[in-house]
Amino acid sequence: MKKIAYGLAALLSLIILLAVQPGPADGQGQANTYAGSDACKACHADQHASYSKAMHAKKDVKGSPANQFGCESCHGAGSGHVEKGGGKGTGMVAFSRKADARDNSSKCLSCHEESKQLAFWDNGRHKSAGVSCPDCHSAHGNAEKMLKSSQPDLCYGCHKDIRMMSNRQSHHPVKEGKMKCTDCHDPHGGFGDKMVKADSVNELCFRCHAEKRGPFRTEHQPVAENCLNCHNSHGSNHRALLVSKPPQLCQECHGSGGHRGRAYTRQSTFKGSDPQIQMYGRACLNCHTNIHGSSAELLR
Repeated sequence: MKKIAYGLAALLSLIILLAVQPGPADGQGQANTYAGSDACKACHADQHASYSKAMHAKKDVKGSPANQFGCESCHGAGSGHVEKGGGKGTGMVAFSRKADARDNSSKCLSCHEESKQLAFWDNGRHKSAGVSCPDCHSAHGNAEKMLKSSQPDLCYGCHKDIRMMSNRQSHHPVKEGKMKCTDCHDPHGGFGDKMVKADSVNELCFRCHAEKRGPFRTEHQPVAENCLNCHNSHGSNHRALLVSKPPQLCQECHGSGGHRGRAYTRQSTFKGSDPQIQMYGRACLNCHTNIHGSSAELLR
């Protein structure tokens, strides 16, 4: 009988413990308890309204905050916050930009860390640079992936140099809405350089530009090495995203050997009745048309 009594007492203690649900301390050593989302709504009506439309508020989603403690699933137990009429130092998590990035992300990762999208988060440049989940995502948002704004504007908020390049005359159709930054980059990390979604830059480019892959009888070595030797993927003032204009681009490697190795930029080129043919049209590409590789010799 004593064993049964002790067992009932232990069970009763466990039930009471689960009912009280102690939370983080309020800053003065007192443990908070969960006040309920209705208490949050009384003061934070706008935030509660946006939350109620978000994915996190859907009870049919397994593991959502709505199936746990609502607002307090992410912000922490709020009894101390309610009793003091709000304010700081009550143990609530505010997800402020001034807070440590690891603290901001920890609440999100407590649920999402095992998702396949975050498998390489620890290897990513964003984490090492101090970017946290709330910098890009809104827990109250109802947009795709709960992003704070749409692409590419969200990415351009930090990557202003890329915005500048994307406005050049030759660019990928990102601002036209036909591509997204995440078509090429994985913001949650990866093993590729610059967080590209491939093992190498060339493999990434070949996904759209398969005709450049080869194999070819005559290979252009810079092409096989790295597409970025000749192209600027984010934008250029030269055709086809080239880093500079032919023949100057070609002469960075083909400077002195072979035929007519000198630079075709002197004013004397245009003197007389027969200007040099290399100054017309596409310069070297007038003859070497298959610059990425060819089944013939000399990339023709």
